Amino acid sequence: MKYKITVNNQTYEVEIENINARPVIAHVDGDRFEILPGDVNQVETKKEAGRMMEKKSFNPNPVSVAAQSPNPALSGNVLTAPLPGTVIEVFVKPGEKVEAGQVVLIIEAMKMKNSIRSVYSGTVSEALVSAGQSVAHKQALVKFADLGEASWM
Repeated sequence: MKYKITVNNQTYEVEIENINARPVIAHVDGDRFEILPGDVNQVETKKEAGRMMEKKSFNPNPVSVAAQSPNPALSGNVLTAPLPGTVIEVFVKPGEKVEAGQVVLIIEAMKMKNSIRSVYSGTVSEALVSAGQSVAHKQALVKFADLGEASWM
């Protein structure tokens, strides 16, 4: 079976001889690969013309180098939305001290008002949302400058 596969904006023509055979034989742009499913770190390739055996490392799920995330929700010092909805009212301002369990804002979802409580005690650095704004699940709502103890009510 022939497939056209795009990886990192580059298109490859892939032909698989028999998906049920072991090893699976795949031809990618003219190069022959013998793939043993379950062994994701080793792929053997054979050049048809030269009959040379070459081993290549292959990882279908590469781990990228950690970079600073533009999403504040991943930084660890923010309160995130537990559900999607519309912000009705924000009760905190930058510089204000917040106790764990204190209501910091209200989100309306499906015609129900949900009080969102802080799980941290600390000082608010920034309110990342405002009244009337729609928010997604796990979107950052409030960023803290310094954190006290966490509460998991």
